[in-house]
Amino acid sequence: MRILIAEDDLVSRRVLQKNIEMWGHEVLVAKDGLEAWKMFIENKLQMVISDWMMPQMDGLTLCRKIRAANKSDYVYIILLTAKGRKKDIIEGMNAGADDYVTKPFDREELYVRIKAGERIVTLEQQLAKQIQELQEALAHVKRLQGLVPICASCKKIRDDKGYWSEVESYIQEHSDAVFSHSLCPECAKKLYPELYNGKTKSNVSETK
Repeated sequence: MRILIAEDDLVSRRVLQKNIEMWGHEVLVAKDGLEAWKMFIENKLQMVISDWMMPQMDGLTLCRKIRAANKSDYVYIILLTAKGRKKDIIEGMNAGADDYVTKPFDREELYVRIKAGERIVTLEQQLAKQIQELQEALAHVKRLQGLVPICASCKKIRDDKGYWSEVESYIQEHSDAVFSHSLCPECAKKLYPELYNGKTKSNVSETK
């Protein structure tokens, strides 16, 4: 994944970057919330790990702006905070964070929370792909709905304007179907009995 770190403390920033890169992810680094916001706009990201307290723009504001951006791909947000009270956690989640890690963070805890976020991002991507495929399929399908008046004798169909059309013309107009003409066995036997039986007229005359 491509992960953006927003952390104003130099030591914490470098420790985060080193560990996350060691876990196989691409890392972008911002030293405050405003820089992180600019990098978010300019880059395709799957996750943001942000400190709560930062100059220029704090982590809560960054979370809100990311959610308001409404990008097509979901971005998972982990909030780093020294605030561990239930009230603070609720405030962070309401701002748009998906998860939180208390500072100073535990390396193993951060790892499993990133892995959990990775699973969510993967599921979101799969869901978005399925929705797109479904929308594309629906865009190419036109459905015939309701009662269709059809002549009991000639089998022509009456359209909404009261005109009678051949069945194939009506279906082509109201769907994406393309017809290829052929003969059913009954019609082939009726119209071309000698071909249906596998013999031409010449073959028939030669046997007499």
